[in-house]
Amino acid sequence: MALNFQQSGSASAKRVLLVVLLAASLALATLYAREGENGPLHTVQGAVGAVAAPFKFAGAAVDAGMTSAGEGVENLTADESTLSGLRESNEALRKRLAEADEYKLEAERLQELLDMKQTYDIDGVAARVVGKNIEAYNQTVTIDVGTDDGVESGMTVMGSTGVVGQVKKADARTSEVRLLTDSQSGAAAIIQSNRGEGIVRGSLEGLLYLEDVDEANMPQVGDVIVTSGLGGSYVRGLIIGTVVRVDADKGNATGRIVVTPNDKAASLSEVIVVKGLNSEGALGSTPQASGQTAGSETADGGDGEGGDEA
Repeated sequence: MALNFQQSGSASAKRVLLVVLLAASLALATLYAREGENGPLHTVQGAVGAVAAPFKFAGAAVDAGMTSAGEGVENLTADESTLSGLRESNEALRKRLAEADEYKLEAERLQELLDMKQTYDIDGVAARVVGKNIEAYNQTVTIDVGTDDGVESGMTVMGSTGVVGQVKKADARTSEVRLLTDSQSGAAAIIQSNRGEGIVRGSLEGLLYLEDVDEANMPQVGDVIVTSGLGGSYVRGLIIGTVVRVDADKGNATGRIVVTPNDKAASLSEVIVVKGLNSEGALGSTPQASGQTAGSETADGGDGEGGDEA
């Protein structure tokens, strides 16, 4: 009974308070409407608005910050997309530059071959190296010209700086070239400075050795070695290389004379297959080492099909 009495009293008090608040609100609204702008209620309203203004600005700043943050995220996404495009463009540009460099190097190599061809008035056909075998016991390369291009077995093959080998066999469109550095190769040669004769042979080490030289005509370091054309294995008058080491002397003719190879198989890219020579070649030029004048020997211009070894 006591609990029910308290609940009934509390409800009655709430009703009375509601009625009083409604009456006060009505009275204040009536007074606010009747007073002027300088009335007490208007003054209180202005003061409350001034106090609340900073909170309104803070809310606006937060809203602006959120908007800016959203726009920043959108801009960041756009920037990443742009950067991705730039990276792709940069990669494509690098590839083009690499290709351009390769074309430039190829053009330089071809120009060197052309210079060699013109210098010695070579009748021949240019070719690309399309295969390599650089094992110690079998140093050969495959080129992209063959019998359809007039290439035959036994023809001399030159790189940009001199003789590199000889056509071993030729098919319709390709040919196999045995390199001069191969241990089974050999070329009859002449020392350009003194006309001493010998044989240039390859080796398992990939070096060229000048052998069978007469003791009276031993070369010196720097002497140029040229094909002699004897035996018909190589066209006469083409540069083989330069003497870089002389262990032999007049009292030790069995020592070794090392000749630098013109081009290594690993770096060989383009060559000329020599069909003939329309001049004396290197035999008709002034020796580089001694400065002596070349003899009056004439070139036979032959391109016979002799074996690899003279």
